This record gives sequence, structure tokens and C-alpha cells, in this order.
Amino acid sequence: MLRREILLKEEDIEESLNRICDQLLRRHPQLKEMVLVGIRSGGVYLAQRLKQKIFQRTGKDLPAGVIDITLYRDDWTRLTQTPEVKKTEIHFPIEDKHVLLVDDVLFTGRTIRAALDALLELGRARRVELAILVDRGHRELPIHADYVGKILETSRQDSINVELKEITGVDQVIIEYGKYPISSEI
Repeated sequence: MLRREILLKEEDIEESLNRICDQLLRRHPQLKEMVLVGIRSGGVYLAQRLKQKIFQRTGKDLPAGVIDITLYRDDWTRLTQTPEVKKTEIHFPIEDKHVLLVDDVLFTGRTIRAALDALLELGRARRVELAILVDRGHRELPIHADYVGKILETSRQDSINVELKEITGVDQVIIEYGKYPISSEI
């Protein structure tokens, strides 16, 4: 049986999102040409929450969209023979915009690389920044987040699960220790 532990509760997630919002507004007080893009699925809800927080603090209603990266992943054929591709919903131009890409967990960096590839097909953003709820380390690509809610020390064998109210009815981040066996491949 896997050992599970709740690492972040609802109030911790709320505090992390407030911190990300504060940092974003300090760096970009005018929010000039800013748009939000959430990576399906957890990043979508976090982007919507950031959009609401920004609106509450500034009165600015930033455009927000959803990007599906399924076919841009470099490992999709390993995951399934028939990937479930969902809709990318970005109903505004990203050309010459400042894009805040939002996701729930940053691990190897491969999801973010796929999201950047997908964004490039939509236009050339002036700048792309990354907001992450949880950074768990173990990067395989040279990718870092500009805004991080929480840095968690994990091993590669652990699994981090972000559960959000919009999906599961509860906000929490759970670690499952030793979920993935150590691979003999290097």
C-alpha cells in the first residue's frame, strides 16, 4: 500500500495563489498586453482563479484561455495508443502579447516544452512567463517557473497529485511516496 500525505490544504493553495498574484502585479503593475493561458487540466482552473484575483485587485479583466498539449508531448505514444485530445480554447490573439502560462505542477519540464510548442503555432508572443502552483524539481529540460506557489522536495519515485475543487470538490496537494519504481535505465 502506498503511503499518502496531504502536503497542502485549501488555505495553503489560496495563500500560494495570492503570493503568485502579488508577485505578478509587482513585476507587471500595468498588466500591459497580458493574457493568461492555462494548461489543460489543472492549469486551466488555476489560471481562472488568478484571473479572478487580478480582477478583484485591479479591475482589469484579462483574457484567459486553455491550451491542450496532448499531441505536442514527446511521450504521448508511450502513454497511450489513442490519446484523448481536448480542445484548445484561445479566442484572442497571442501575437505580440505577454502570455502567462499556468500549470499545477512543474516536474521534468516536458509539459511546459510541449505547451510552448503549441503556443508557437498560435502566434509569436512578445514574452511567455510561467506560473506554477508546485515545483517539485527533477528537471530534464532547462525550464524554470517565474512564479511559484510552493517548492516541494520529492524523489523521482514519488507522485504529486493536485486536487482542485473544480474537479474533485476539494483543494489539496497530495504526495504518494514511492509510486513509481526506480528504473534501471539511465
